[in-house]
Amino acid sequence: MVQAYILIQTEVGRARDVAAQISNISGVIRVDAVVGPYDVVVLTEAATVDELGKIVVSKVQLVPGITRTLTCSVVRL
Repeated sequence: MVQAYILIQTEVGRARDVAAQISNISGVIRVDAVVGPYDVVVLTEAATVDELGKIVVSKVQLVPGITRTLTCSVVRL
């Protein structure tokens, strides 16, 4: 399994709606609204890097209210 954190910036006032919609996506493990340069942080998990990419591009980034995402792959050190 591969995991990644997705850091999300949203339109003003949309963080709650974005977090709620993302929490229903298959492969999403955790969703947190945060303060700072990002509005929502999401932990995702998939069997392969390609599947993880599909979650980000085909599901998460299509949620209305998102303006920018940054995906950070988890590594095991």
